[in-house]
Amino acid sequence: MWNGIIGNFGEAVAVALFVIGFANLLLQKNLIKKIIGLNFMDTGTYLFLAEKGYIQGRIAPIIVDGVQDTSLYINPIPSGLVLTGIVVSVSVTALMLSLTIRLYQRYHTLNMDEISTILKKEEN
Repeated sequence: MWNGIIGNFGEAVAVALFVIGFANLLLQKNLIKKIIGLNFMDTGTYLFLAEKGYIQGRIAPIIVDGVQDTSLYINPIPSGLVLTGIVVSVSVTALMLSLTIRLYQRYHTLNMDEISTILKKEEN
């Protein structure tokens, strides 16, 4: 068992980050902590994609000295997906934080249970 984990250390760390983020997202009541948990999940996903896209001994797909043999290069698609995902993740995090600020200004708390209690009182 340990040889499998040590041999796939990057993937194991990625799964651990994802699980930590998912547990944080489910168990925390504070909105900021939920956003941090979502960022942990994103990081785990990007690390997993990067680990799967890398092949030991190969280089980035930049043609140097006229070498065009594709067996010498890694696949650039996982790297592109990771970069695109990071950009989207930063944008989503900024939006979530701005909405969290607005919620705090209105309800004076970041606790989801307290916000839903206040909303139920406002409906009645």
